[in-house]
Amino acid sequence: MLRRLLTRIKPRTADQRALAIKIKAIIGYLPHNLICYEQALRHHSVSKTIHHSGSKDSNERLEFLGDAMLNAIVADYLFKKYPFKDEGFLTQLRSKIVSRESLNELAIKIQLNKIVEYDRRALQNINLRNSIFGNALEAFLGAVFLDGGFEACKKFITAKLLRYHIDVDKLQITESNFKGRLIEYGQKNGCQIEFEVDEQIDGKNKIYTIKVIMDSKELGQAQHISKKKAEQMAAQKAFEFMGVVPSE
Repeated sequence: MLRRLLTRIKPRTADQRALAIKIKAIIGYLPHNLICYEQALRHHSVSKTIHHSGSKDSNERLEFLGDAMLNAIVADYLFKKYPFKDEGFLTQLRSKIVSRESLNELAIKIQLNKIVEYDRRALQNINLRNSIFGNALEAFLGAVFLDGGFEACKKFITAKLLRYHIDVDKLQITESNFKGRLIEYGQKNGCQIEFEVDEQIDGKNKIYTIKVIMDSKELGQAQHISKKKAEQMAAQKAFEFMGVVPSE
């Protein structure tokens, strides 16, 4: 209904027309209100102050809206797809789908990363590097909602993302507790497992570098702003190095 009521705002410049065509390739139709999408694709590193309060025309407000839409629609999708699964299963599976890593990968798969505006120097910050495109995808979903309404947003998430780019059935059996599995592996095979931690300050953030050591031999390392995430990533790399399947 909202989509039909909106008056289509025609792109005025060649750049706007080109952007509208790229967005159509992603969502399946020409956007009615291109302004929503322009803001959704504008990272705060290239935004401008637009209010005396310090508010900027970045995609962060739309990210908040898109995050709410994504969680609600994914929850509805999983609730209907798995009618006999409990809330613990549904919560864990939704967390995998909406994780920052998953959203970053999704943004790249649909080529959203190619139209996001950001200062390339922002990628030097590990926090931004791990989240910039995933955050933009959430903001993009907020723009789809404002432009076409809830049903358009739901259709895009379910038809374009969940069914086409995410294998939900495979994801439910994907191992995520690599650290726990690695510790179990060490106990079963009489190996000593250690997680060496190195902390560094990067602006306002702490960067954790985790090394996995097995019997004095380094098997893998990873870096992240989350210590727990870095441990899981390092443990996963250790399994890959050994050529061992975590569930074994």
